[in-house]
Parts: sequence; C-alpha cells; structure tokens
Amino acid sequence: MAMDIRIDEHAGYCFGVVKAIGAAEEVLSQDGTLYCLGDIVHNSAEVERLKDKGLRVIDHAMLPSLAGSKVLIRAHGEPPETYRTAEALAINLIDATCPIVLALQQRIRKGYDEMRLVNGQIVIFGKPGHAEVVGLTGQTDGSALIVSHPDDLAAIDFRRPIRLFSQTTKSREEYRRLIDNIRSRLHEGADFVAYDTVCNRVANRARELESFARSVDLLLFVAGSNSSNGRYLYEYCRKVQPSTRLIASAADLQSGWFRGIASVGISGATSTPRWLMEEVASAINQHLAS
Repeated sequence: MAMDIRIDEHAGYCFGVVKAIGAAEEVLSQDGTLYCLGDIVHNSAEVERLKDKGLRVIDHAMLPSLAGSKVLIRAHGEPPETYRTAEALAINLIDATCPIVLALQQRIRKGYDEMRLVNGQIVIFGKPGHAEVVGLTGQTDGSALIVSHPDDLAAIDFRRPIRLFSQTTKSREEYRRLIDNIRSRLHEGADFVAYDTVCNRVANRARELESFARSVDLLLFVAGSNSSNGRYLYEYCRKVQPSTRLIASAADLQSGWFRGIASVGISGATSTPRWLMEEVASAINQHLAS
C-alpha cells in the first residue's frame, strides 16, 4: 500500500512575510538589485532563492556605504534610528514592516510616553536580540526591559507602574503564565496593564497543527534554525505527536524514518515557503522508491 504523504494546507507564509517577499521581488524585477537589512525571512533556502535574484543581505554598519540606494525593511520592522539614518543618507526605504508589528510598535511608543510621566516601566516578553524585539525596544529609546524567562523578572520594580507587551510570535500560553507570575509579585495597588499582542495567526496555527499532527504517523516540521516561530510550533507538535522531526530541508531526511509508517505529514513555520515543503514531499517519494 502506498504511503499517504500530506502537506498541511494551513502551513506556509503569514501575510506579513508574503508582503515583504512580494515587495522584494517587485523591486528586483525592475532593478535587479535590492539591499535588505537582515535575512528577509528566517529560512536559509528562501534567502538563497532571493539572493539568486539579486537580493543582498546587509547589516546596519553597511548603511553609510549605500547612500542613495534602495533598502528593504523586512516584516520584523526596525527601530526609529534606522529611519533617521536612511533619511540622512537619502536611502530609499522599501518598508515591508508587517502591519501587526507596526501597530505594536505604535502601541509601545504610546505606552512609553505615558510611563515616562509616572516613572513607569515598559516590559516586553520576547527573545533578546530578535529583529522584531530590537525594533520594539527602539520605540522606548532602548529602555524597555526584555523578559524571556521567569528569572528575568528580577529586573522589574514591582512597586512602579508596568505596561507589558509581547513579541508577536511568542506563545500565548507562555505569555499568560508570565502575566500571572508578574501579578503574583505586584505590590498592593501597583499599576499593571498587560496587552494581548501575540499575533492571532501564530496563536491559531498551534490549534490547527494539533489536529494535523494527530492525523499522521510521522510529522516532518520544516523550519529554519533561527526561526522563533518555528521552534515554538515544532515543540508544540512534539507534545501532541511524539513522532515529529525538525528538518531544514529535504537534505535532512533519513530513509529509516519511514519504515513501518503509513502516513507522513509535512508542515512548517510562518517563515517556511510552500515550495520547500513540496520539495520535501517529492524527496520522500524518492526515498521510498530507492
């Protein structure tokens, strides 16, 4: 009997990544070259595909050498300093910041302005150094406290006002536990407000994945090693389907995984392109035929 190989119909890019890649491809089709601040998406295969089309990944230190050029801001967003630097250098920014991230940046800026008046604190639940978190912290002139683990809460003054936000791609369940943890430590009467800023696309993906993961004997989760969303969703899948493997591409497949397996599911992060999952499906058929 032939093995049932299925690609998760809900897997693939979120609309923020679709927007950024579409913007890049439009410029590349016209100009042949475009600079991007950091990897456009946390997936090396897609980065290489766009590199072949002329996309050049740069860091902030390279901006002074690119006066007058076109530079893409990816979906993760950028801090205000990047826009000031670009203006001074007459750089033409192609701003593909995800609308959800942009709205969060604006909320944090507003919260920061309010907290400055009352000696309060902006706290962000996120991964230190993550591109989105760098952009969010920039809205507070670098003063926001970044927490990613309960041990980080020691940096918070629980007597002073607190406004809490989350990186859009974090786990909503973990965020709720963090909120409860902070509430348990507050001094009586302390001013604390937590905002629900986890992207619904990320939150809903976990529920969609649960059903898909349970429906197959083996789940192959395709994601880049530097994808926060990918790591979170992979770990979630493993809880409901112990036979889950994390791979970056078809090159990671091992023939032994498919012995005694009747069905294989293929899914991925919001930064995983559909074409890459299709490559994995094709490679599985080649493994089975050999």
